[in-house]
Amino acid sequence: MATFLYRLGRFSFRRRALVAAVWAAVLVALGLGALTLSGQLSNSVTIPGTESQRAIDQLTEKFPQANAGGATARVVIEAPAGTTVTDAKGKAAVEALVGQLKTAPKVAAVVDPFQAQAISPDQRVALAQVSYGAKAYELTDDDRQALLDTANAGRAAGFTIEFGGDAVQGVPATGATEGLGVAVAAVVLVITFGSLLAAGIPLLTALIGVGTGMAGIFFASGFLELNSNTPVLALMIGLAVGIDYALFIVSRYRHELGIGRDPEEAAGRAAGTAGSAVVFAGLTVIIALAGLTVVGIPFLGQMGVAAAVTVAIAVLIALTLLPAILGFAGSRVAGDRIRLRRKPVETTHGERWARFVDRRRIPVLLVALAGMALVALPALSMQLGLPNDSTAAPESTQRKAYEIASRSFGEGSNGPLLVVVDVSGSANRQAALGQAAADIQKLPDVAAVTPPRLNQAGDTALLTVIPKSGPSSTETENLVAAIRTESGNLDAKLSVTGQTAANIDVSEKLSDAMLPYLALIVGLAFVLLMLVFRSVVVPLKATIGFLGSVAATFGAVVAVFQWGWLTDLLGVESTGPIMSMLPILLIGVLFGLAMDYQVFLVTRMREEHVHGAEPQEAMVTGFRHGARVVVAAALIMISVFAGFILAESSLIQSIGFALAFGVLVDAFVVRMTLVPAVMSLLGRGAWWLPKWLDRILPDVDVEGEKLTKHLDEPEERELVGASR
Repeated sequence: MATFLYRLGRFSFRRRALVAAVWAAVLVALGLGALTLSGQLSNSVTIPGTESQRAIDQLTEKFPQANAGGATARVVIEAPAGTTVTDAKGKAAVEALVGQLKTAPKVAAVVDPFQAQAISPDQRVALAQVSYGAKAYELTDDDRQALLDTANAGRAAGFTIEFGGDAVQGVPATGATEGLGVAVAAVVLVITFGSLLAAGIPLLTALIGVGTGMAGIFFASGFLELNSNTPVLALMIGLAVGIDYALFIVSRYRHELGIGRDPEEAAGRAAGTAGSAVVFAGLTVIIALAGLTVVGIPFLGQMGVAAAVTVAIAVLIALTLLPAILGFAGSRVAGDRIRLRRKPVETTHGERWARFVDRRRIPVLLVALAGMALVALPALSMQLGLPNDSTAAPESTQRKAYEIASRSFGEGSNGPLLVVVDVSGSANRQAALGQAAADIQKLPDVAAVTPPRLNQAGDTALLTVIPKSGPSSTETENLVAAIRTESGNLDAKLSVTGQTAANIDVSEKLSDAMLPYLALIVGLAFVLLMLVFRSVVVPLKATIGFLGSVAATFGAVVAVFQWGWLTDLLGVESTGPIMSMLPILLIGVLFGLAMDYQVFLVTRMREEHVHGAEPQEAMVTGFRHGARVVVAAALIMISVFAGFILAESSLIQSIGFALAFGVLVDAFVVRMTLVPAVMSLLGRGAWWLPKWLDRILPDVDVEGEKLTKHLDEPEERELVGASR
């Protein structure tokens, strides 16, 4: 592989105009496709096969007028102080609003608060329910704005009118604040390279890669139903790995120039050596992300595949477009710093740290492990859930509607449960239906049960159950489970659906999938690292360190987003259950990134060991050569991910924080502290591999050692001949 990449790098360098033109054509074509053929992104997080989804399918077939699966909105109307919604002025305002809601685009039905008796005990608040004939992701911004505009007249008359429900939720968007991470990354690159030109190249190639990937995602949205968080995850990962992969290759290119090679040869060797590591590192990220498809959750699989494709594009750009750009830049990428390398090399910070860890390996190991364990403790109380109006921004209309409804009707009014009663097999359908409603009313945590609505055939009814507890509470989860078990005691079949029940089902499915996916990733990590390092101990140490990083990150996420620690400092406006999809996403992404650092740091240690260096000296030398680039790469990733903490969406905030903290722990605590400590402690034992396994394992030569040896032999022969 290293030889092929060497030739590819030299070809891209020589035919730089052609390579640049091809990538420009790809970007333009996908961009035009995204502009003309893109579709609406989805907020849906349903999973086929869950009971809530089966109930929706049943209603769609037998009770289509119920608009099951369509978007819903809750409209809260609060009268001015000293008045009520039941006096003449209040009643007129409510009726006028209901009339306007019925004329809003794509609205199928509106439940009048007076007919449904949805009036608060103090008669100051009314609650209207709006059902749409379209799903939430099918609503446009104009549709949502038309819904919100229905409140204008009532607000002008002094009424407080707020909206909740999935019909109000827009597509998460990224803004200028996320660009702060890129700006910090640029500063890190300038400090690392000491050259604006060298620093600008990784940023340029990363932006081209992300632009290509994002255009492809939006182009695909015209043909596929994609989750609204899909482009956000791809943007995060694409930016981070795109900059890092280019950083590794440009660093090697500058090194080759610094030892006197001509630019074309330097580009080829950089692609063959650092490029080989980039291919392996990118492959681990791609496999981890694409592996999300095996957990059986469609929207999560889509997010993983889209991000994996963006990473693949970043790898291809690093191996082709980057050498072409280096061809345009030539030796100017070296800058002034290269010429200073002829001076005596002083001891670097990385070498000093490695020697300190070597001398104090046991205390360093114990302190690092104790610190990670302490940070991981909050993870024991992790509560998973999906976003609802209670986790919206405090100033949003969804959050205000949630608070008013909770105060006036109880928290359960924000998460009604839809119970489908199938009485087709009952001898006395009316009696079975009445018994079902009565039994549900007796269950704990039930505030109210609305009168049943029958379909035209009279074999399916729909009940609305209002819990006492909020939609994210454990009590509501228990209530859903209790209603579903009531079928065994009735002459009817009960199914529970609605947004609250669907969120509970999705969270349970995601929680159940986490451990199998973690096992898949850990097993994959062990096999891949055993191929690279030809060792059993190094992969074992790497995967254990990865698990420690994941545990510590889970603990930090719980402390911030569930417990509310440091929310003011980080700009987190709402707390609650951790997003159900976050743990699996974090495991997949952090695995790939952790293996990046493992490869770039430990391959040089292995190279020194293979060349005969003593174990401790091999660790120190390898660390000295790899530490600077790994630190720069980690700081860049942390900066890019941390920029997303400033986003408006709590899901995007939590993903950005989790990835930034995870990279911080894995890079600086695991890879740059635990790894050298364990390598020093184990000595030669770190490279142990059974002979029978050594014979059957393929030699992937990630560090490009064979390529370097092959290329250097002719030079050595020429030097020997010249000396004679």
